[in-house]
Formats: sequence, C-alpha cells, structure tokens
Amino acid sequence: MVCPVYAKIDLTTGNVSDFPISQEYFTKYIGGKCLGARLILDLTRPGLDPLDTEAAFIVNTGPLNGTGSPSSSRFNMTFKNVMTGGIASSNCGGQFGVMMKKAGYDGLIITGRASSPVLIDITDGDITIQDASSLWGLDAEETQEKLPGQYGKLVIGQAGENLVRYASAASGERMGGRCGCGAVMGSKNLKAIIAYGTKAPHIAQPQKFKRFLKKWIRFIKKHPMTGQSLPRYGSAGLVNKANATHALPTHNFKYGHFESADKFSGETLAETALTRNSGCVSCPIRCERRVNMDGKEVKGPEYETLGLFGANIDADNLDFILRVNYLADKLCLDTISLGSTLAFAMELREHGLADFGVEFGNVSNLEDVIRKIVNREGIYSELANGSKWLSEKYGGKEFAMHSKGLEMASYEPRRSVGMGLGYATSNRGGCHLNGGYLALLESVGVLSTDPQSPNSKPQLAVFMQDALEAVSTSGSCLFSAQTFIPSIFFKLGPTHPVTRLVGKIATHAGGVVALLLKFTNLICFNSLFLLPHAESLKLVTGIKMTTGTFIDLGERAFNLERMYNLREGLTCKDDNLPDRLLKTPQDKNRKDTVVPLKKMLPVYYKTRGWDEKGVPTEKKLRKLGVI
Repeated sequence: MVCPVYAKIDLTTGNVSDFPISQEYFTKYIGGKCLGARLILDLTRPGLDPLDTEAAFIVNTGPLNGTGSPSSSRFNMTFKNVMTGGIASSNCGGQFGVMMKKAGYDGLIITGRASSPVLIDITDGDITIQDASSLWGLDAEETQEKLPGQYGKLVIGQAGENLVRYASAASGERMGGRCGCGAVMGSKNLKAIIAYGTKAPHIAQPQKFKRFLKKWIRFIKKHPMTGQSLPRYGSAGLVNKANATHALPTHNFKYGHFESADKFSGETLAETALTRNSGCVSCPIRCERRVNMDGKEVKGPEYETLGLFGANIDADNLDFILRVNYLADKLCLDTISLGSTLAFAMELREHGLADFGVEFGNVSNLEDVIRKIVNREGIYSELANGSKWLSEKYGGKEFAMHSKGLEMASYEPRRSVGMGLGYATSNRGGCHLNGGYLALLESVGVLSTDPQSPNSKPQLAVFMQDALEAVSTSGSCLFSAQTFIPSIFFKLGPTHPVTRLVGKIATHAGGVVALLLKFTNLICFNSLFLLPHAESLKLVTGIKMTTGTFIDLGERAFNLERMYNLREGLTCKDDNLPDRLLKTPQDKNRKDTVVPLKKMLPVYYKTRGWDEKGVPTEKKLRKLGVI
C-alpha cells in the first residue's frame, strides 16, 4: 500500500515541508473531500474567519485521479466556506489534478498570506513559490495563457483578487465554482498553482485494473444516460425536463415554469450554437458543450447557468447566456450564486426595498453590472456579498433563495421535495450535489418517485448523499454514477406502466433503504451496475473495498463535514429553507406544493443516526471510526 504524498506550504514564511499521511488515515479517509474534511478539522482552530491568514486551503486528489479511470480528472478544494462559515468543498475538473499527481503530490495544505502576489510551482517533486505580480489583475484566460502550456493550472481572476465572496477558481475552462475558493486564494495573495510531472500513479493490481476499465468504459458508453443523453445535450438537456415538471426556478423561485424555456434549452443550444461536444481528461461521457464566442470556440453553459440566467430572471436570450457564462468564467465567478443574487436584487427592487438598477426580463445592462460586482464598484460591492448578506441588510429573507448562506441550484424544490431536504441538510449550503441530487429521482429523471411526497425522501437523501460523497472522494466525476438507473427504464420511457410502477414502489421503499444503510456489510460485493468506483478503488489502492464499505466511506465524509459545521456554530436551525418554499404553495390550488421540511427532518436525522437536534451520536461516530 502506497500512502498519498502531501506538502504543507506556509505562504507567510515561504516554508515548504512534507506532510505525511498515515496508512490509517489513507485507509479510512482515502483522499479528496473525505480526507480534506478530516485534515481541516485536525489542522485549524474553531472560529477563524474564512479569509484569515491562518485559514487552511487544502487542494487534493482522490486515488483514481490520473489513473485513466472513467471521468477521474476531478480534484477537490477544502476550506472554510466564505458564504456560510461552515465547511466548503469545491470540486473541479481540467488538467490540474492529474498534473499535480504526476508531479509527485496528492495534496497541498496551504496556509498564511504572501506579502505580494505569488504562484506555487510544482515541477517533478520540487515546490517553489514564485512572484506573480505581473499576473495580478488579469482574468483567468489571460493568466493561463501566460503560464507554461504543458502545465496543469489552477488560477483565480479579478473576482478572487477583490474578495468577491462567491469567487471561483479555474483549471483550464473548468471551474471550482462554489463557496468562494477564489476569494480564499485571493486573501492569501495566491494567484495560481501550476504543476507538471511525468510520474505514473501507483496501481496495486495493474492488469486486473486494466481489464476492469475496459468493461466499465464500455458500460458507460452503452448506457442511455452517459452514452447518449449527456453526450448529445450535456446537462443543458435538463432545461425542458425541469420546465415540464414545474421544477425550473422562475422569477427568483416564485414559480417553476417558464413559457419560453425552450429558447435556451439544451436542444436549442445543440441546434443553434453547438460547435461540438468535448470533455475532461479520461472522460468517455464528453458532456461539455463547445460554442463560438466572437470567433473563438469556448466552453458553453451548464444547466445551472441556463436556468438561473434564463427563467429565474425572466429572460429567454440564449446568446446573452452564452456571453455571460464566458464572462463569469473569465472573471472567476460562481454562476449559481451570481445568478441567484441578481434575481434576489431584482425582487428587492420589485418590492421597493433596494434598487441596484437590475430588473426581471431586462438583460441589457447585466454584463456591465457583473463587471462592477467583480471590481466592487459603489453599491455593486454589496452584490458581491451574496443574497443572504443582502437580505440581512435590506430585508426580503423570505425570498432570499439560499440555505446556510449558499444560493440554491436550479431545481425548484416545491416540485422536488427531496431535493429541498437535500438543500437544507447539505453541509456546504444550498447545493444539489452535496444535497444528494434527489431531483434526478423526482423531477428531471426517467424514473421518478412522487415529487410532492415526503415518503422515503429522507432515506433516499441519505443514501444518495453518501454515495455521491464517496464518488467525489475517489476522484471521479459524479456524472459517472448516473448509470445506477438501469437502462431498461430509458428504453421504456417515463410514461410506461412499468416505469411508473417502479417509481411508486420507490416512493414507499424508505424502510428498505434505511435497512440497507444500517447493514451496509450485506452489500459485500462490487458491480458495474451500482457504483463501479468501489472495484476501481480496490484495484488501484489495494484497500479492501466493497460497495457497502464504499457507501460507508461517503457516510464518513458526510459526518466529518457535519462535525466541522457544528464546531463552527451551525446547528439544526440552519437545516432550513426560505419561507417562500416552506409556506407559499407554488400552485395556489395545491397546498402540497410546498416543501414539508418539518416532516422529513426528524426521519432524516434518525436515518443518519443523529439525535433529534441533528448532532451525530457518539455511537455513530465510533462506528465510523472518526473519534
């Protein structure tokens, strides 16, 4: 067993030292966000401001990263969440994670603050801190063009330099979007991290791994979701699906359906703007949209950007969304928090509470407004703080669409109540992925449970959260897990009686799911059909790994993040949603079109083995081996 290699870098002193990861930690926490959560708990004291000099910024990979495993270019950033004050994990693709591992390092623990702008250079096992003053003030595209072409790069734009609270970081055209990682890097005067190396990753059983990869890649390419839908439309293909089920946020989540949504749908994008599809390193799915922008081919928008800069601001201008997506990526802004904050500002104006010169349906000045936000010009500096901050100053808390301070993704939870539970319980805030992405089983997938029913949603949320946490920890893209829905349902279609029947059964399967979660040791096998990542991890690391222990890994990660949040003052009161979603029916004629959060939370806590206040019990933490 070969343990990960980490380095600790103090930007204040310039000191670089090895940081050994023990065999115990490797076996228990593996890497990625799980090991990141453990380390930030161990290495930081409670109560630090996210932008404090002492605050740690952890960049690490998972064991599958760089091995050629499907969709395994992902790396993770763990830090104190700028938006919530709890934990943050921001996941990103591109080449940086692969190159950092080839350069000899699985992770970096960065503390301190440089006296002037710097970059960290990792070349074939050597780490140096170099002056980056000439790069300060440049956007992400300009910065990366000035850095050596063969290197993997992680950079910030002007948003991070100016400490916009939802600033992101870029690896190529891929974004570590959420929670303010760009602001944390900016607070440390860290403009970029670059890496280059030629070291091959260690694989415990290379021949078996190679044979397994062939099977897994073939399975992904044949599956209707990962082999057809995602390559054809990318995540943009969800626009019309969400709109049809009234789960497309419209007018700042006031409604769930937008009449002209098809004008910016994935189908329309493919027909009118797509130049080709592409994807990350070692990804057979190829879901990335490529579009033309002023004579240059660039990455197109994902579903979240289409929804939040389309229906949620009452706009249907695809060309505008293409432009604003490119602008946000260059400046390094999280398009979810940005789009939702703008929608909130529009509704503040509608209610006469504040006027930032933005209004629903009018996109003519938004690109200029976004530049002013990034530069923190005048009143627009307030928009750089996000919707929670704005609501605390100007009012409108009932329609500030965030959880714990992080704006929610583009799924209207009143027509996807399990997704609402996920938003409320997600450790990093209003995140659909850390929330378990139950929208896939309620409003945008081919196999759907009753989207208004609270039945089974707590148990399904726990299972999905743990599964996705484990996939992310391994170093894989979460899209690689979308094969867990059997192909047969895609062939039958969502309206087929069999598909509908299975959906109804799943709506009442909470007890069975809870039983499986309690006795994961019964899932003592690995399969292509359910989380193949477990077998891949076993063959790469040499660690005994079954589907059951893989789910345990995800549960361990989720509980570690919960422990951090509790330590930093977040409680069960923060497992909440805005009143608009809890008290105002989306459909005035249907009282069930609200999120029944109070009904679901106690069952969720019990399923997790937490007490009635949402605190993990000592028994649970001892079972997971984290205390």
